[in-house]
Amino acid sequence: MKIAMINGSPKVRQSNSAFMLQALEPLIHEEHEVTHFPIRQRALTDAQFIELCDMDVLVIASPLYVDGLPSHLFSMLVTLEKFMRTERNKDIYLYVMLNNGFYEGHQNQIAIEIIQNWCQRSGVTFGQGLGQGGGEMLGFLEKVPLGHGPLRNLGRAIQELAHHINTQGIGQSRFFSPNFPRFAWKWAAKRSFWEATAKKNGLKKKDMLRRL
Repeated sequence: MKIAMINGSPKVRQSNSAFMLQALEPLIHEEHEVTHFPIRQRALTDAQFIELCDMDVLVIASPLYVDGLPSHLFSMLVTLEKFMRTERNKDIYLYVMLNNGFYEGHQNQIAIEIIQNWCQRSGVTFGQGLGQGGGEMLGFLEKVPLGHGPLRNLGRAIQELAHHINTQGIGQSRFFSPNFPRFAWKWAAKRSFWEATAKKNGLKKKDMLRRL
């Protein structure tokens, strides 16, 4: 079975979407052929779109952007839809993993529904979607084994997703938060991200609280 993995993140480094794909790939059975399709730097060629139409499975990992998809990923899907209508000659299953900056994974539900609608228009079978909350934590958890600590929910969900990919099965979409107290997540995000980013850009704490 031929499997395409598509990273929809625009990040050069510390991509949480790449983290999720790297967690998934070792769980794909060895007899399957996995090909990665980078879309961050340049648009796919016609040959690559045709190659995607010859895959058995598409796996998309992406961050959530304003409750939707990043523009370059959306643009790629619009073009791929046209190719699917003329080049697809077999059943293709699509699975998606989204992550968002909010604590609650349900924030990804609308974006997963966008992917489901795209599948319906393109004649592709939607297999399953995962929605991970607190996605910005993933970059700090590289040394935590999948399925343990804050990654317990993600580990269980990816295990299930891998089973469905390996068997071309269909599962219920899962939405989950990290196994980490919400108040601690909020405190850590404020200290390590928002305040650090403000300082990096020459701003002080009072500047962040200023009302316009």
